[in-house]
Amino acid sequence: MDIGETADYLNVSVSWLYKNAARSGLAMYRFGPGPNAKIRFKVSEVEAWVKQQRVAGR
Repeated sequence: MDIGETADYLNVSVSWLYKNAARSGLAMYRFGPGPNAKIRFKVSEVEAWVKQQRVAGR
């Protein structure tokens, strides 16, 4: 998924993803050099990350 699709799926902003994805354990894949690199996320990894965010008891 691209960064916009991932932000929509997670119901967060694109800027949140840029700032917090790696810090929160969500792997980003960068294709290309420099600031124009394309950012992508693996669907299976995003879904696994969502499951890990579950709050116990709910």
